Amino acid sequence: MNFYLQQSANPFLVRYQQFFIFPFLLLCFYLFFNLDHQVWYIVQKSISDAYIQVSTFVAATLLFFYSLEKYFKLDVGTFLQKHPKFEIVTSSFLGALPGCGGAIMVITQYIRGKVSFGAVVATLTATMGDAAFLLIAKEPFVGLCVMIVGFVAGAFSGLIVNLIHNKNFLNLNNKEADLSNEKPLFNTSSSLDLCWIILFVPGIFIGLMTAFQIDLDSYFENHWINKPATLFGFIAGCLCFLMWFVPRICGFKYQISTNKERVIRRTVSDTNFVTGWVIMAFLAFELTIYFTDSNLASIFNAYIYYVPLFAVLIGFLPGCGPQILVTTMYLSGYIPLSAQLGNAIANDGDALFPAIAMHPKAAIIATIYSAFPALIVSYAYMFLIEIKFL
Repeated sequence: MNFYLQQSANPFLVRYQQFFIFPFLLLCFYLFFNLDHQVWYIVQKSISDAYIQVSTFVAATLLFFYSLEKYFKLDVGTFLQKHPKFEIVTSSFLGALPGCGGAIMVITQYIRGKVSFGAVVATLTATMGDAAFLLIAKEPFVGLCVMIVGFVAGAFSGLIVNLIHNKNFLNLNNKEADLSNEKPLFNTSSSLDLCWIILFVPGIFIGLMTAFQIDLDSYFENHWINKPATLFGFIAGCLCFLMWFVPRICGFKYQISTNKERVIRRTVSDTNFVTGWVIMAFLAFELTIYFTDSNLASIFNAYIYYVPLFAVLIGFLPGCGPQILVTTMYLSGYIPLSAQLGNAIANDGDALFPAIAMHPKAAIIATIYSAFPALIVSYAYMFLIEIKFL
């Protein structure tokens, strides 16, 4: 059973949202060809890059993991109860996986009283949330190394916490939450899902070619379309963003999803969620640089010793949006890897939302505990590696 973010359903919106989205896509298509302005170019490029370089890989990864979960009937709670010696390591491993699904599964099992508080600390320390998708898509080797560091830090943190506290520390036990009767609410149309899938098929090909530094814009350039790959990414990215953003005008909430849910629908929903935040992070970063004409590299270099601390503090914020922005700054060369490591270990992604909702005290204490390994690892890397070779 997986506990993940779903937008609240609205019957009117579910039925008629295509009438909001398709005209908007046509408008975007028109603007793509008729506005020749630097700001508009930044918007086009940011949305296109978000889809081609991130969303396609997110969708492929989620499709793989959701298929494993559904067809192999994975039950984390049962496994952890049968193998208590592997509880911390397994929880840390689930947290280290890209996205928030693994960490949310552990949080759910803790609420049910099936795992210890140390498991919660391990998974929240190890998780990087959806920012992991962005880092892996742009710098695969660095992303893998950050995941490994997070896994090790999470495992050690969980073991130490269980030595300090007993297994039932902050356990709800008698207040066990009843999560079994919740039903997922999906708020999109089958026609939009079909369009999404049709775009994803060539999208993953374009994403792979771009990852291998093949410029498809130059390869497919013609008399009618100057940058065909960028146009494709722009249109597909707009579709993902709108399928995520339009339903949010009616609010959102967390819901339970069982293995019976369709893999494709979950993949579409969660990919759109990641895409929405990545697009906003890209736009916020690029437009801030453009309008302020500021040299962020100089600013951060002036306060280099405080940058990891700043990144760790941002990691305390719930959700993946702020963390994706930090990763964007790292990938753009404005903050060092030590800051990225600190943020990756300190942040809890979307897993913090259900934890706060169902057990706020445990969520706050676990978040505070995750700050210690984050500060240790980030500053150790800074002084042993970065400062040494400056």
